[in-house]
Amino acid sequence: MTAITTDQVRVPRAAVQHIPLTRAVRVELRKMFDTRSGFWLIASIAITGLIATVATIAFAPDDDLTYYTFAKAIGFPITVILPMVALLSITSEWSQRTGLTTFTQVPQRGRVVGAKTISSIAVAVASMVFAFAIGAVGNVVGSQIAGTSTVWDVGVGHALTIVLGNLTCLLTGTVLGMLLRSSPAGLVAYFVFSLLVPTVAGILASSQQWFADLQPWVDLNLAQSHLFDGMSTGAQWAHVASTVALWIVLPGVLGLRLVMRSEVH
Repeated sequence: MTAITTDQVRVPRAAVQHIPLTRAVRVELRKMFDTRSGFWLIASIAITGLIATVATIAFAPDDDLTYYTFAKAIGFPITVILPMVALLSITSEWSQRTGLTTFTQVPQRGRVVGAKTISSIAVAVASMVFAFAIGAVGNVVGSQIAGTSTVWDVGVGHALTIVLGNLTCLLTGTVLGMLLRSSPAGLVAYFVFSLLVPTVAGILASSQQWFADLQPWVDLNLAQSHLFDGMSTGAQWAHVASTVALWIVLPGVLGLRLVMRSEVH
């Protein structure tokens, strides 16, 4: 009878259980609220929304007390804060040195980035629901105080383009986070992109006709303004598609490639 050695015995390996995307999204959402800075950054969306509503009721002319006025006033701080939420969600793995733990538990880095993006979008959607709701309350209360008719001048289509505009703002933060993977550098780049670049583009367009013709196709901030104001022509949709491809899709592909290859300490 032939003896069976231990080398000849094959023990079946347990199947590797991948962490579901839904669980990864829940974890990323919880991580957004775990730190004081993250909690207050997201809480500032509600705080600034309430302040904007009160300020609009107090200082806006009676004729301007419409639903769009409230939505625009509340939406402005949201467009500033949401990209920072998305950016810090990405860069936290490098800036807070948690990436080694995260990418050990979920080796598929694309899945982690996807979970962070989905969780950021969830926060954005919740923020916009809040903005539309508090704007409706402000519109009713403001018109009652002013003694004017309540004007509902934001249709469903316009509301959807506002949501799309906020999502494009948010994705710029996601892209910058993937490209730079550093919270300080990402925040500086974000404010340069959102504040300095539009100013320079406006000056250049006013002085150079060739850039004035080119600007709608390459200026993301200008294209986003059409989304917030309401899309009316096919050319505007073409401008949005062109600028999103130039500033979000292409840099996003490069940023994801850098995330896949970057060293994590």
